[in-house]
Amino acid sequence: MAMLTVKDLEVYYGVIQALKGISFEVNQGEVIALIGANGAGKTTTLHTLTGLLSSTKGSIIFEDRDITKVPAHKIVEMGIAHVPEGRRIFAELSVYENLMMGAYTRKDKAEIAGTLENVYKRFPRLEERKGQRAGTLSGGEQQMLAMGRALMSHPKLIVMDEPSMGLSPIFVNEIFNIIEEVSAGGTTVLLVEQNAKKALSIADRAYVLETGKIVLEGKADTLMHDDAIKKAYLGE
Repeated sequence: MAMLTVKDLEVYYGVIQALKGISFEVNQGEVIALIGANGAGKTTTLHTLTGLLSSTKGSIIFEDRDITKVPAHKIVEMGIAHVPEGRRIFAELSVYENLMMGAYTRKDKAEIAGTLENVYKRFPRLEERKGQRAGTLSGGEQQMLAMGRALMSHPKLIVMDEPSMGLSPIFVNEIFNIIEEVSAGGTTVLLVEQNAKKALSIADRAYVLETGKIVLEGKADTLMHDDAIKKAYLGE
């Protein structure tokens, strides 16, 4: 049984159709990659899943519940966390305050403290800088903070939008190692990533988006060796 089922999803920006009836599934425990060129509809897909955009047609089912019209804050409570493109941290707040913003839907203080401890274990740099203003962190550290903030909601599914964007190669490797750790810890991952080679290297399955349509899907290692994929997305 799929954890997340998206069926015939259509989304418009005014008169422009951004998603043209896409359907896909995410099973519990998987890392799923959504790849495609800029403007293909990847970010729109994530925004619609997490309640930031409304669809005009289609359905989104999460753990047997229809969340198609559920507002964003309720979706977080249900167990879906979003690491947005560009990180979107609260620059004027401290690292600690940013992390606690991720736990705003939770009530149990002891459980929140336990999650915070786990986040600090996964991101030691965040603990070192917990009193520091978030806006003074490096790009890689801000990405870690965005991921840590999402994990503070204790999600079942975490969706990540371009986590490697603008980072140095060393930080890119570190971020992808962390994504694998998050997955190994039992959190399901839906990953949008411009670096298709990196995304396919850690994903179980992948979907390829082109101009609002899914044109290809399959096991990630199979797609990694597909000639059309290599030419279009892997620079080979």
